[in-house]
Amino acid sequence: MDMTDKTVLITGASRGIGAAAARVFAGAGANVVLTARNGDAIADLAGEIGERALAVPCDVSRYWEIEAAVHAACDTFGGLDVLIGNAGVIEPIAHLAEADPEAWGHVIDINLKGVFYGIRAALPVMRAAGGGSIITISSGAAHNPLEGWSHYCTSKAGAKMLTECADKENRDAGLRIMGLSPGTVATQMQHEIKASGMNPVSRLDWSDHIPADWPAKALLWMCGPEADAWLGQEISLRDEDIRARVGLT
Repeated sequence: MDMTDKTVLITGASRGIGAAAARVFAGAGANVVLTARNGDAIADLAGEIGERALAVPCDVSRYWEIEAAVHAACDTFGGLDVLIGNAGVIEPIAHLAEADPEAWGHVIDINLKGVFYGIRAALPVMRAAGGGSIITISSGAAHNPLEGWSHYCTSKAGAKMLTECADKENRDAGLRIMGLSPGTVATQMQHEIKASGMNPVSRLDWSDHIPADWPAKALLWMCGPEADAWLGQEISLRDEDIRARVGLT
């Protein structure tokens, strides 16, 4: 995929899949707008990438902040072609009977409301331009309950349905909207899961997780016409056929 002159906004770009996606899209020629709460981390990454990168500190649980990031993308690069809704958290992992209500709700604020806020801020820009791609990072947790992950499973299930609703309402306007379920990825989140010792995912070996650049490369592939058959759906990187199409080994 040649992304020259295209602008991509990535939430949660300070580490993991988000940071890997920033490097992959920049390598394909795109302008990348990096958002995360960790301003220093995205500033360092923007400095690594160069003049085609813009770092915008942003908490996706606050609509006005993600809206400001979208405006910054348009002001700096002239528009917005791709939104990657990647920001997400899983801590604190806890059983429902012991979960802190405020902390549980904050995960919903980031993982679900944050996805809505990003889509809501991007839609007017993309609809006015006559096109654009929105890709949400999903999870197997959207489909299966897991011990200690009630907040994460609920938020990912909600984000999956939100992505499908966004596709239904906007495909006729030229927008391409879908989700990517990467499977387990070797990121900081897996260290947090491991430390919890709760449910089978925490007992996976580090070698069981795929590298972060695999979903990053899949995201780039999803911006091209080859992925149009999956509009409104969720692509799983556990699917060997998808891995072959993306060129992952």
